[in-house]
Amino acid sequence: MSRILIIEDEKKIARFLELELLHEGYDVATANDGRTGLEKALSWNPDLLILDLMLPELSGIEVCRRLRHESDVPIIMLTAKDDVSDKVMGLDMGADDYMTKPFAIEELLARIRVCLKKRVRAAQQSAPACLTAGLLKLDAASYSVSYDGSPIALTKKEFDLLKYLMQHRGQAVTRDALLSDVWGYDYSGDTNVVDVYIRYLRHKIDEPFGIKSIHTIRAVGYMFSHE
Repeated sequence: MSRILIIEDEKKIARFLELELLHEGYDVATANDGRTGLEKALSWNPDLLILDLMLPELSGIEVCRRLRHESDVPIIMLTAKDDVSDKVMGLDMGADDYMTKPFAIEELLARIRVCLKKRVRAAQQSAPACLTAGLLKLDAASYSVSYDGSPIALTKKEFDLLKYLMQHRGQAVTRDALLSDVWGYDYSGDTNVVDVYIRYLRHKIDEPFGIKSIHTIRAVGYMFSHE
């Protein structure tokens, strides 16, 4: 479940965004001034920030500047200003995207998905080639999986799904996140495909070796946690 921090001093807008993002399945936190927002961004470790430009205590530009010394979290700047120089300044300070109020929530949600997808791809590219959990080993370089040296034959999609779960070990991952990051966010097939492929993995890994690695998190999704 991706975590999104909203730093917005207009409380009605902040609440509107919070409700929309919660409805989309995100974990959401809010702050109404720049100083509190910066502190929360550094302590809560969100996956994405929605950052207003005009904030009390610290401006959005200053929050962005300071945060970039500590984190590469994606930042979407949100402001009533439509001045090109403000947009350029925000992007130069490290913002990933920029939207002007008023905005369509559908467009903001699409931009959020794009930013999160880019971050996942970057993390996957820098991830170690080999992932291990107990006796289970996944080698991304050779596209192979084994348990205690015994090879496990997986299809490409089964391999990609297992790799994603192992990369997010100990984290509850929603079905929507799996559809977005493993199948692609524009996937238009049956959402039950995630459950089907989870069963495939359990049949090939958990059942033959008497382990329990893929756990169902009720009303959320799944979590990889080798026992």
